Amino acid sequence: MIPSKLDEGSDTYGLLHYLYGPGKRDEHTDPHMVASWDPYVDDPGRSPDMTISDLALFLDAPVFAMRGKKPKLYVYHVSVRNDADDRILSDEEWAQVAREMMHAAGIAEHGDDEACRWVAVRHATDHIHLVATKVREDGRQSNLRQDILKMQAAARAFEVQFGLRRLKHGDKTASRWRKAGELEKAERRGLSEASRVTLQRTVREASAAATGEGDFFARLTASGLRVKQRVAPDGNVTGYSVAMPGDRNTEQAPIWFSGARLAPDLSLPRVRERWSAPVPVQRVAPEMMWRVAEGKVRAAAEQLGSSGLDQGAGDVAALGDLIVVAAAISPHLVRDKIRDAAYEFERASRAPGDRALEGQARTLYRESTQVLSQSVSAVGRNDAVAALGFLLALVQAIEAARSWHEAQEHRVQAQASGRAGRLLREAVEVTAGASAAREYRPRPRRTATRPGPAQRKAAAPGERPMAGVVQQAVPEHAREILADSAWPTLRTRLLKVERAGDDPADVLATVAAGRELSSADSIAEVLTWRLDGWRKQRGSTAEASGTRPSPTAAGGAGTSAAPARKAAPAPRRRPPGDEQHRGPGRAR
Repeated sequence: MIPSKLDEGSDTYGLLHYLYGPGKRDEHTDPHMVASWDPYVDDPGRSPDMTISDLALFLDAPVFAMRGKKPKLYVYHVSVRNDADDRILSDEEWAQVAREMMHAAGIAEHGDDEACRWVAVRHATDHIHLVATKVREDGRQSNLRQDILKMQAAARAFEVQFGLRRLKHGDKTASRWRKAGELEKAERRGLSEASRVTLQRTVREASAAATGEGDFFARLTASGLRVKQRVAPDGNVTGYSVAMPGDRNTEQAPIWFSGARLAPDLSLPRVRERWSAPVPVQRVAPEMMWRVAEGKVRAAAEQLGSSGLDQGAGDVAALGDLIVVAAAISPHLVRDKIRDAAYEFERASRAPGDRALEGQARTLYRESTQVLSQSVSAVGRNDAVAALGFLLALVQAIEAARSWHEAQEHRVQAQASGRAGRLLREAVEVTAGASAAREYRPRPRRTATRPGPAQRKAAAPGERPMAGVVQQAVPEHAREILADSAWPTLRTRLLKVERAGDDPADVLATVAAGRELSSADSIAEVLTWRLDGWRKQRGSTAEASGTRPSPTAAGGAGTSAAPARKAAPAPRRRPPGDEQHRGPGRAR
């Protein structure tokens, strides 16, 4: 939960008119009041007896009644927003938040009958707006010193009370939240993300891969960004700003973002720290880059944070840069997952306090980063299978970072490490599935010569009981898989494999044999990821050859070229174990 102080003003009616209106692009839905200084004040959004003009006059009354000089900017405006993944709060819960925020800010403390007047307006599911006038009923002005800090402390308490995403207050490692206006502008321009997000990712990739200041600015320019350096009178560069081409304000001037506005570790002094300790550039043959980087990452994971708090902070910062570069040059099959992991690990790479720039783990991570960035031209010759060992080493490194953050009681950073680790584990399993698909050779289709008790009529695609497929392919894990909450998803993947013409039992046994399953938290989920990699690899192979795998040639339940005559469907019993909500050992 984030309280954000917005611009103060002197037009109460104008602000209320916007909050109760449709918004700039009809994004406001059901604008209404959830709380106010007086519980008996009617809501302009729900009552015909109250207009927006009337409410503005009520709020402004103490301001115009005061003696002496009136404050120039007397309209107080704060938004309180939840994370997109948080549950939706009720109006009653938001009313509780509003009253506590006004108390913490000093606008209207509990039990103060002469406090300022205020209202809380809700026009979206994830946030409210608090509007107040800064003159009390007794004509005095409220003391609003450190109001946002106090409101942030109240927000931390509500995160625990309501079960919301818990943010850590005061460690100064969080990036600025994207404003609603930035997201709306991106949608109007047809962009998938706000300009700030694109700039942050591009600058982070350039800073992670650069070997010096000149290289850093050259990479920014080559990426297509507009770059502006801040030069002191003595000729030294003291800062920089970047802008997206075509991103302009109402005056048609470029919208510049300094590095510090993008993220705490992207200011020029923090960027320079990356190459303050020289790292030898190791030239590696393209076919060896993943293996060399894997060895360095495994060695670094064993030493992360072993020499103290400051060194650990430097180690995780270098690990964050390595994941960013790995995401930028990773094979297309898993690139999105690794980029998501890099995004999640960003907060984990910024530990509170000072950080040391020397240390064995940091040096190894930086060397690995240079190996990958120098071999970027070889990406086309390195597929996901070649990168599997490196991804496994990266999972080990992130787990080491999570353990170190937990030991230092960096709760938010430890959670970020956990989310990044899960995404990387998914990338590993997708890669394992792709590797199995590359080596897969379908078994020849068996032709029955005589009827027997074991002979079965070939089922049409989608009709074969997938529970039986699991019991046939992985009998030692079948009970656990069928009782897993991820079983319906795995069943859907198996049906898609069958419809593509492959034998689902043969395919499932193949991907299950690729890597051990006993240590998985959810075997069904791991197998689902591997089947995703399988299908991606098979699809890319078919696309490259210009053909599609024949159901008959692949060993699946094929169909003849001539369309079969359809008979009237006869009533039949659903095969046991094929239901999504049934299976051996499943809790009822």
